[in-house]
Amino acid sequence: MIFFLVFPTVTLAEPVVIAALGDSLTAGYGLERENGFVPQLEGWLTERGEEVRILNAGVSGDTTAGGLARVDWTLTPEVQALIVILGGNDILRGVDPVSSRANLTKILEAATARGLPVLLVGMPAPSNFGAQYQAQIEVMYPELAAQFGTLYQENFFTALLSGADKLPPAKFMQSDNIHPNAMGVMEIVGTVGPKVQELVAQVRAR
Repeated sequence: MIFFLVFPTVTLAEPVVIAALGDSLTAGYGLERENGFVPQLEGWLTERGEEVRILNAGVSGDTTAGGLARVDWTLTPEVQALIVILGGNDILRGVDPVSSRANLTKILEAATARGLPVLLVGMPAPSNFGAQYQAQIEVMYPELAAQFGTLYQENFFTALLSGADKLPPAKFMQSDNIHPNAMGVMEIVGTVGPKVQELVAQVRAR
């Protein structure tokens, strides 16, 4: 008599592939590779049981126009969701918010055309270009998120601010006071991470 041993089959979920389209904040400027935003975010998600692979589509110095120029070849067939972290360099250069909004709109249209869930991450609005400029930036991100039905993180730097703080404390920043250090990135990931978990859930639900 022959006996067959039957073992239960465990089906492992395929990793969800997410592209993070951004500038130096996404690219990990000034940091060792493992301390950058994308590796830290991927590690944070993995520690919480999420099977993910995040593609670092961050280019230092990029504006929304640069992101738009790259979006079509960033969204390869393997990409299942998109994180957009752009606009910081537009703001630093005083780019017309109308132009920034148009570029972000086209990026979100490209993702929508592919049926991809999106997380849009906002940037803080400065006052140095005047109240009108600041107001245009403040409404741009939430209005686009509502228009396209994306997930939305109000401010990339939220985790580093407390109370009435307008700027992150020096302990979280590199010497240029523009880019977060490794500890600052860790704090940011702790805030953005749950939003990305929602993004992964949207992909899994399809």
